[in-house]
Amino acid sequence: MKKSVSRYMPNLRKSAVWLVPGLKVKRWLLLTFTGIFLLGLGVAIHFNLHPVHFSIEILRAIAAKLPAAYSGTLAIILGIIFFFFGWRKANRSIFEAILPQNREKVLEALYRKHKLSRGPKIVAIGGGTGLSTILRGLKRITNNLTAVVTVGDDGGSSGRLREEMGVLPPGDIRNCIAALADEEKLVTELFQYRFKQGEGLEGHSFGNLFLSALCSISGDMVTAVKESSKVLAIRGRVLPSTLDDMRLVADMEDGREISGESNIPRAEGKIKKIRTEPQNLRALPEVIEAIYDADLIIMGPGSLYTSVIPNLLIPEIAKAISLARARKIYICNVMTQPGETDNFNASDHLKAIIDHASYKNIVDTIFVNDKLTPEMIERYKKEDSYPVENDLEELHRLKVNVVCKRLIQDSEEGVVRHSPLKISRSIQHWYKTGGIEIEQLESMIEHDEKNESTSKEKVKVG
Repeated sequence: MKKSVSRYMPNLRKSAVWLVPGLKVKRWLLLTFTGIFLLGLGVAIHFNLHPVHFSIEILRAIAAKLPAAYSGTLAIILGIIFFFFGWRKANRSIFEAILPQNREKVLEALYRKHKLSRGPKIVAIGGGTGLSTILRGLKRITNNLTAVVTVGDDGGSSGRLREEMGVLPPGDIRNCIAALADEEKLVTELFQYRFKQGEGLEGHSFGNLFLSALCSISGDMVTAVKESSKVLAIRGRVLPSTLDDMRLVADMEDGREISGESNIPRAEGKIKKIRTEPQNLRALPEVIEAIYDADLIIMGPGSLYTSVIPNLLIPEIAKAISLARARKIYICNVMTQPGETDNFNASDHLKAIIDHASYKNIVDTIFVNDKLTPEMIERYKKEDSYPVENDLEELHRLKVNVVCKRLIQDSEEGVVRHSPLKISRSIQHWYKTGGIEIEQLESMIEHDEKNESTSKEKVKVG
């Protein structure tokens, strides 16, 4: 926790952290001190003690014996000593009463509430590890965060619980809750823990069992997620895209029909279209409200056909995104995924999203990674996975803005993983600059300067 505090408030001593602007503590302490002063002054005046006259006489007597430079300096030093001594003791008393073993948590909670609560309203849509990855970064810039999670998973522990208990698959929801939790490392280890033995338990993760049990107690997965979010003090909220029993079906170009999210990547063919059974699934009302209220809507990264697109197959969600006033971002995958996006470039990803959503304005900006090391490329060749080509000309033909950034983590082993920190910083910077990158701004300024100089030359010639 100490490290997480230092992330937000680096190079500040514990006793001075209260001085960070925006905590809404100092103003009330000042009001309290002012009240005490006025109270004492009023009592003295009421009993005719002449406090002002008495104070002036004391100061006059001190000034008569000590030069002004010495008396003023002494008063300043004593004032500073008394103030910080009292401040430190007050802090210690508050900490020991609230959280004696974890003082930093109070400061972080205050900072998050009054700083991050003013951050942009972001809706992140997806599933799998891609969604949980960007949530780890986004929670550092805002508390107004809604994760919309696909519920088409039918494999592994989630699939078993879905079939045996009739609950929504909890796996992707579990990952998002862990990613948004305050104690992320501990919660992730706990929720991801898989039982290696035990009849009926083997293969299940603790988080899946926890959410399934809470779902049975509370009556539905939405309530279960809300209650678990309170217990774990997550930043933001996690919502399933639908409460209906979503099943994914892929129509392959060779005419085959592949049913089941877990079977689609193993089909070894090219996907022509993906759909849901039943069709016309109902969106969770809270998801639609969050989309209309959002400042930013982010889709991806993650498996294109089994994590990102399934959410857009819910008609209400696709329509809401299309009509929303928010800026709409797609974070493109860095590598192709065997069985889903073989030989895909960036524009192919985007076209698939537009075709399945049936709205051309479903995305207005695409974020693409711009650099990969030869070691990374060579490593993934063995898995039939290759870099997604950034075909910028075709992307511009699709009338989307393109942001090229290094979005992956540095890795000596050559592993390609999106960096939560780099993605969140890139999005925050892009959002603050009004969707215009620094390079674009410099290009625009240079273009304007050239036009201005050309105009002046024309005037001179004329």
